[in-house]
Amino acid sequence: MSVLAAERIKLTSTRSPWWCSFAIAALGLGIAVLMALLGRSNLDTGDPANQFLLTPDVAVSGISQFGILVVMIMAALAVTTEYRFGVIRSTFQAVPNRSLVIGAKALNLAVLAAVLIGVVTFGAYYLAKAIAGTGPLIHMDITSADQWRAIYGLVIYAVLAAVLAVAVGALLRQSAGAIALLVLWPLVIESIIGVMGSIGRDIYVFLPFANMLHFISLQSTGFDFHWGPWGGLAYFAGFVAVVLGLSMVVVNKRDA
Repeated sequence: MSVLAAERIKLTSTRSPWWCSFAIAALGLGIAVLMALLGRSNLDTGDPANQFLLTPDVAVSGISQFGILVVMIMAALAVTTEYRFGVIRSTFQAVPNRSLVIGAKALNLAVLAAVLIGVVTFGAYYLAKAIAGTGPLIHMDITSADQWRAIYGLVIYAVLAAVLAVAVGALLRQSAGAIALLVLWPLVIESIIGVMGSIGRDIYVFLPFANMLHFISLQSTGFDFHWGPWGGLAYFAGFVAVVLGLSMVVVNKRDA
């Protein structure tokens, strides 16, 4: 408990978590308002393929597409900043069990991510629903378990993404490298693999972030996954556990 308290104090006494939290709120709520205004304008083109349909997952798309990335940046910085300024050495001297330190960091970041993303996600949903009102293309009522999954799934995604970012930060120990990998992997690398013909499509269904998006998405991704949404969540969670375990092994073996 003392290690958790110490890591919590370090986390809340630095500026980056506050700035990242502000960015997550601004992106999540701002894009929700934009989506609601677009839905309210009733963009009915006559072609179902080109109609703008406002649904709960669309309303919170600012969080799923951008907010989670900021969560990972925040979590990675919580580790790499200590390496940059040499604070991690004092931490390991005070707590020789390095795995406990990494675990405490991951737990603190996971709790912060869950609370932050949970508040912003539900805030974005209800804000968008209030602004959009009613209309033929506004389907904001949550009437199924799948629609609820698109909301609470973001909280689960945020928790796992925060733990993954802590592990990557501990492995790379450099802010630029950790942030570049965490941002480029889901946005660029997996997207490129997905359009590389049949071989790329076969590989894509085994990529970690693709499986997490398979869990939170209500729309068909066009890829033939070998399991359902909950299988995608289990796959991503297993990937996070492997990376976290690897980071603890590496941290215990090399110099601080």
